[in-house]
Amino acid sequence: MKTRRSDRLIDMTRYLLESPHTLISLTFFADRYESAKSSISEDLAIIKRTFKLRGIGILETIPGAAGGARFIPSISEHEAREFIAEMTTELSEQDRLLPGGYVYLSDLLGRPDVLRKVGRVIARQYIDKKIDAVMTVATKGVPIAQSVSSYLNVPFVIVRRDSKITEGSTVSVNYVSGSSERIEKMELSKRSLKRGSHVLVVDDFMKGGGTVNGMRSMIEEFESELVGITVFAEGSFDGQRMVEDYTSLLKVDQVNTIDKTIKVSPGNYLEKVFDKN
Repeated sequence: MKTRRSDRLIDMTRYLLESPHTLISLTFFADRYESAKSSISEDLAIIKRTFKLRGIGILETIPGAAGGARFIPSISEHEAREFIAEMTTELSEQDRLLPGGYVYLSDLLGRPDVLRKVGRVIARQYIDKKIDAVMTVATKGVPIAQSVSSYLNVPFVIVRRDSKITEGSTVSVNYVSGSSERIEKMELSKRSLKRGSHVLVVDDFMKGGGTVNGMRSMIEEFESELVGITVFAEGSFDGQRMVEDYTSLLKVDQVNTIDKTIKVSPGNYLEKVFDKN
């Protein structure tokens, strides 16, 4: 059934947004809407211009018989700065301070609107990197990994501190907790990650970096390559962190349990992604 241009544009946009990093041929769209390839090319030019103008992402158009269009999600600098400023304010709220000086994050990382932005922001940093999988550790990093992986259109894998019978055979590594300096163990199913994968590590919070360093060791056990490390928030740490090359969206500079105050500032994400340009 032949489709009107307005309807075509809506459906094509939806299809591209739901299929990031996937090459879709002009023939597919032409058959789908019973339209000439020249008309499809014009539609794609409109969508490409709008995506760029609104900071939604990049629409690559590839010429030739084997060509087509590929949508790469992104986020504008203005929107990223606005989101991080908003999260800085929300994370500074007094009622987030828990006994022991811990900061409550679960409500933020349970909100779909926040997770969508977190996914886009992190995916933007690795827009020109080859990534085969996103890795995190159970349990609070899981929604972040799921969001990031949806924008990169790659699987996400969950490292656990205890094995589950449903995981089958596993690979385990010992690591030193950065904050408590205790020896801990983490495990990953052998079926979760292919050898030689390019892996992005994400997590909700990092202090000493022990857990993230453990995931780095796990990646090495799978003879794979660590592409990058990005955390939602990092805490202040007096000692030597076990990882140095990482990105954080937010930084908890100071926690005062007496005054019940939290001082939060933007992490190094903006500097790494935008200021370097």
